[in-house]
Amino acid sequence: MPMSKIYDLLEINTDGGSRGNPGQAAIGVIAKAEGQVIYTLSEKIGETTNNVAEYTAVLRALEEIESQDIFTEKIRFILDSELIVKQITGLYKVKQPHLQELRKTIIDLIKKLRDTGQIKLMSFVNVLRDKNEEADQLVNNALDK
Repeated sequence: MPMSKIYDLLEINTDGGSRGNPGQAAIGVIAKAEGQVIYTLSEKIGETTNNVAEYTAVLRALEEIESQDIFTEKIRFILDSELIVKQITGLYKVKQPHLQELRKTIIDLIKKLRDTGQIKLMSFVNVLRDKNEEADQLVNNALDK
């Protein structure tokens, strides 16, 4: 049986983008703990919008935590989309039904990860785009493939 990985703080930079909006879209995720890269994701997700890509990046990051059996005291999600941060945290209402569904899937998965003890505390922070370069590069790498 594989050993669970346990971290005090997991920082996860996520980004999503589409060329065209809607257009070919991809996600980028880089998760770090104690300065070490824990995992990265760089995936095309088909034809969609920037907002769907941003939400999908957060969702895929959470799915990776679940599938890799990662346990953490604190998770800090770092995004360069203020809108998505405020929608996920409930400060802004999500009007589009397809984005409401993505948000609900994320909230349900967060609850599941809390219930299993994989995560305890979680925050979402918004940073300027130049502070999210690694995740942005992973998006572009996927789109350029």
